[in-house]
Amino acid sequence: MSPVNTQSPTQRVNQRRVAFATVIGTTIEWYDFFIYATAAGLIFAELFFKPAGAQIGLLLSFASVGISFLFRPLGAFLAGHYGDKIGRRAMLVLTLIMMGAATTLIGVLPTFATAGVIAPILLLILRILQGISAGGEWGGAVLMAVEHAPKDRRGRAGAFPQLGVPLGMLLASGVMAIMTGIVSPGEAFMAWGWRVPFLISFVLIIVGYFIRRGVEESPIFEEIALKKKQTKVPAVELFRKHWLLVILAALVFAGNNAAGYMTTGGFLQAYMTDPAGSIGFSRTQVLLAVSFGAVMWFIFTLLSGYLSDSIGRKRTYQIGFVSLALCVFPLFWLVNSANLGLLYVAFALFSVGLGL
Repeated sequence: MSPVNTQSPTQRVNQRRVAFATVIGTTIEWYDFFIYATAAGLIFAELFFKPAGAQIGLLLSFASVGISFLFRPLGAFLAGHYGDKIGRRAMLVLTLIMMGAATTLIGVLPTFATAGVIAPILLLILRILQGISAGGEWGGAVLMAVEHAPKDRRGRAGAFPQLGVPLGMLLASGVMAIMTGIVSPGEAFMAWGWRVPFLISFVLIIVGYFIRRGVEESPIFEEIALKKKQTKVPAVELFRKHWLLVILAALVFAGNNAAGYMTTGGFLQAYMTDPAGSIGFSRTQVLLAVSFGAVMWFIFTLLSGYLSDSIGRKRTYQIGFVSLALCVFPLFWLVNSANLGLLYVAFALFSVGLGL
């Protein structure tokens, strides 16, 4: 039986404020992250890695997406460590600013044609900063939301920051679709249109900053600080006492991350729009299909929060894994059909397991 919710009206209002702030902040962070992944799949091989040739250039472009994942654990480590020392809110604001600054600067980078080899080097440095920021942002936002929630609603509270991931993808693919299909189609997109989605991040980051600054600090952190029980080196203490749990959680999460980034990390976008391939969708068609997939992902992520409070976190996760496993091969069969309607079906089916 679930424990009775004894929150006061003030606590409930504060929890809703925290949920809103974590969703908005996470949406902005992941908009930045997915804008890069989408651009890497569609145009960065041409703009930054062209001398390597079409195929190697595309591999290098995807490698620049992947390099951020090497630094995300570092970001999680640093944000977790200092979040236990100076507070969750301070680290969430810091990661938001770091991500926004890196994304905005990508929007003003020179390309290889104008700056030579320095262009891809600067691109990789900024992508590393994105990776560090994303690594600290997601876990910190979930922690903040869960620590403000009563025990019987922690599942749905923890789902709210995760909603920012499909919302970020929806925003990123939607903006890219507008730029490729309406504002700057064709050569205009390659010349200047691709920069606009990156520069928009500057405006979003200002909005996110003021929203997050208005959120109260986690009550659990305030209690620890009041009792002066902060550990001097929290990260070391974590690995000393719970190393097996950390490793198991990381390995379990790696499965759905691998599946998720196959669809959101630019690979499928490049695969479906490759002029030398047999599928031949346009950039705008693929981006609109990805946007639809993001909506479905959002719905099943929201459902997972309520489901996990009802049947448990582990069972919800197991259902999601089984769904992903059953959909991996049909995903490619449907994509390879080169039928636009079946492409929407593919993204819808895959989003069920991804959300759960």
